[in-house]
Amino acid sequence: MTANVSSDINKSDNKSLLIGIVLIVLGVIAIAVPTVSTIFAETWVAIILASAGFAKLFYAYNTRQSGGFLWKLLLGVLYIATGIMLLIYPSTGIFTLTLLLGSFLLTEGVFETILAFKLRPQQNWTWVLGDGILTLVLGAMIWFQWPFDAPWVIGTLLGVSILFTGVSRLMLSWNRSNLNNPEQAAGAA
Repeated sequence: MTANVSSDINKSDNKSLLIGIVLIVLGVIAIAVPTVSTIFAETWVAIILASAGFAKLFYAYNTRQSGGFLWKLLLGVLYIATGIMLLIYPSTGIFTLTLLLGSFLLTEGVFETILAFKLRPQQNWTWVLGDGILTLVLGAMIWFQWPFDAPWVIGTLLGVSILFTGVSRLMLSWNRSNLNNPEQAAGAA
């Protein structure tokens, strides 16, 4: 029974380590080509909005007998129109998404900082705190530099945030791995 639990913990630790490494690699790529990352992010949001709009139209059609059909239809059209506008006018979309990203990063920074203090009893909790503080700073940078840095800021700041999230997750996973395998931790020292 103990061997199964230990095996499950090791698999979970390996997955957590792998996720941390993948996030680090993706963050570095986003930082290395920030304009491409920015355009990719804006296009991705546009496609998601348009797809959600078609899903809303499908839902409106299937529930047309239950009332509110016109409002459901209008919401679907709004989503599709917004997605198409982002695809047609990407620079305007980038300016708008830059402000939204600033709001997102400020909120994420607050949540990461709160999470860090919840994880405080664990070793390496300060990595999550550092991630939260850095994310707060990045969000604030958007507000002070907008609109001059909009073409590259989404890709760069998102890349930095993803990179530090990967590092913090890697360090937490590494700590758990060492706690679960004290023989390996003692042998490595």
